[in-house]
Amino acid sequence: MSNRLRILNNHKKWDQAEAAWDEGVEAAKNLKQIKSLKSNPKMVGVTKDTMRFIRLKGLKYIATHPESAGIRREILKRPFVYTYRYIKSLLRKKPYDKREGDFFYFGLNSEEEFKNYLKDPDAILVVGFGYCHKPFECPSGRFTTECIHDIENPVCRQCFIGKSVHLMPENNVIPLYLTTLHYFGHEMLKLRHKYPDRNILFMVTTCEMTFEMTGDFSNMIDTKGIGVRLDGRICNTMCAFKLSENGIKPGLTVVLDDTQKRLLDLLRYRHESTK
Repeated sequence: MSNRLRILNNHKKWDQAEAAWDEGVEAAKNLKQIKSLKSNPKMVGVTKDTMRFIRLKGLKYIATHPESAGIRREILKRPFVYTYRYIKSLLRKKPYDKREGDFFYFGLNSEEEFKNYLKDPDAILVVGFGYCHKPFECPSGRFTTECIHDIENPVCRQCFIGKSVHLMPENNVIPLYLTTLHYFGHEMLKLRHKYPDRNILFMVTTCEMTFEMTGDFSNMIDTKGIGVRLDGRICNTMCAFKLSENGIKPGLTVVLDDTQKRLLDLLRYRHESTK
């Protein structure tokens, strides 16, 4: 368990914690070369046919999939409110308010606005990582909601997910390792019902098709946050998406370097503005 304690806890300042993590990366590379993390997966685009009626496809997928039973049970706790919000969101041109590079803003218009919410120590921040950018050598396995983020494991030490978890504050910040839409949607609904009067914020890494397809659910639940676009071998068809939801994902996705820095800067801001 000690190897899972966050490195941020052992340092007074964020810079010191990040430097300590990065120093260990080179040593980890000497112990084990992670081939999948060294690769530069080619970006694939979403097909025009896939994007046609994409939001209705997302609604149908969630409404009819057997694994969405938990989501449906949660929605039935406030059926009229959720139905109204969902229809209202569908009437918008896009489910998100704005896109800025790899950041998709939901319930927000800028990064600065998101920072204002991050300053609230009582706000719940969910940081979700799509399983498809776990390295193939991940000791926890890729298609799983688990992550050991062991500071002594050379794979974890070279993984962006491991670094992010070790640098995120613990107070009201929840890391989630995402396998399916059903899992993420269910967890977010449970949080909304557990904390009805608190802001539920999120940063989640996944492909842009998912933001287009199911972003209306964020508006339905009344959450605010940033969708972080993945690059690389993303799902570009509904068939590929459905296979991925069953753990069949032979390609690797990545968070681009500049986007990694933006995400980590927001975690740092949360830490420094609420400590």
